[in-house]
Formats: sequence, C-alpha cells, structure tokens
Amino acid sequence: METEIPAVFRSRETILPERFTFHSSRMRMKKVTKEELEAMDAMSLKCAQELSDAHVDVMGYACLVAIMSMGRGYHCVSEVNLHQETIANDFPTPIVTSAGALINGLKVLGAKKVSIITPYMRPLTDMVVDYIEHQGFEVVDSIALEIPDNLEVAAQDPMNLLEIYKRLDLTGVDVLVASACVQMPSLEAIDLIQKEIGIPVTSAAVCTTYEMMKKLGIEAKSAIGGELLSGKY
Repeated sequence: METEIPAVFRSRETILPERFTFHSSRMRMKKVTKEELEAMDAMSLKCAQELSDAHVDVMGYACLVAIMSMGRGYHCVSEVNLHQETIANDFPTPIVTSAGALINGLKVLGAKKVSIITPYMRPLTDMVVDYIEHQGFEVVDSIALEIPDNLEVAAQDPMNLLEIYKRLDLTGVDVLVASACVQMPSLEAIDLIQKEIGIPVTSAAVCTTYEMMKKLGIEAKSAIGGELLSGKY
C-alpha cells in the first residue's frame, strides 16, 4: 500500500495537474493469522487519530484481510468508526477501506463473476471468497499462494503474476483480481495481464486508489492501474 498507491498517484501527476503528499500510521502485524489481524484492527482507531492531526484529505485503511476477518460486511462498520475518530478530532475526513474499495471497484467495473489471487493461507483465502460472494459476486476461482509471513508477501515479484494467473479458471469471468491483498505487489503486472486476457484486471491497491481519488473529488485516472483507472469511470 505504501509503495503502490503513491506510485499510481505519481503516475497520475505526469498527466494531470494535481499534486499529492502521503502520510502513514502503522498498525502492527507480522504473521498473517486471524488472531494477529484482529489485534491489528484494534489499533486502527489510534492510527486514525494520529493521521487526523495532519489534517489529511482522505484516509485509507490499508489491510483488506484484517477487515474481512472481522466478519461479513465489516468494512461498513470500520469506515463509520474511523470517521467518528476524525470528527472527534475536529477534522472530519473521508475514509476508504481496501476491503470496501475492492467491493466497490468490482461494482464500478460491472463485474458479476471474478477470479482472485491472494498470498494468504487457504483458510483466509476462503474467508475472502466468502466475503466477496456475500457482497453479491460469484468467485469462479481463487489461488492461495499460502505465504504466512507479511514481509515475505511484500517481497513477491509482481511479474510472477504473469505466470500465476494462468492457473486460474477465467471461464465467463468479468474481472481478474490480480492481488486481493494490498501487501502483495501487482501493479507492474496489471496492465500486461489485462492486455493478454482482454478483460479488466484490478487489485485491492488499485481499487483503494480509485476510491481515494473519488473521495478527493478529482478525476479517477492514472497512466497505470488497468481499466478502473482508465478515466472511463
């Protein structure tokens, strides 16, 4: 999240006039387990307070699976709770969660059937599939790379996805989610895969960036990031 979202905004700066700064407050987590994710989520309110002091224009909650591990539809609860923290700090700020942004991005792209790639262990991946399906989509196929260490997830080569995606069933699929995790890099591969398969390709990070641009009231467009950031939406 801290690399790909700025990269998309920087790419946008090459074609549009707005300029951006980035600020982060970090929740702690080392192993991607349900227990650590729940403990991490509990720190989110403190992080929102800290960022609110900087009077940022939009905040992004940068862990999709932490939200989804808290139960179906939890992104709605989290967004309200985090927004309340900014109100209490006298600077009401729009909130984007990567979980909510992925769901919305799929809706914007008109998806009904999707296939996804995650770095998670299979039980967490199944939970993500359930969460997405509960929001009204059919997940045709999913790949779980089963990488438990959070830093190892971040160290993945995004170009490996050009081969990994070929293991997915894409029959009748409207959108491919190349990374349903903001920690696993995919940005460099998204446009290349999209060109190969001829359907929209996106990621949790791209959807989060799209949602942030919408909340900022600017054109949701960049020179990279696949169909969602093409400027059509």
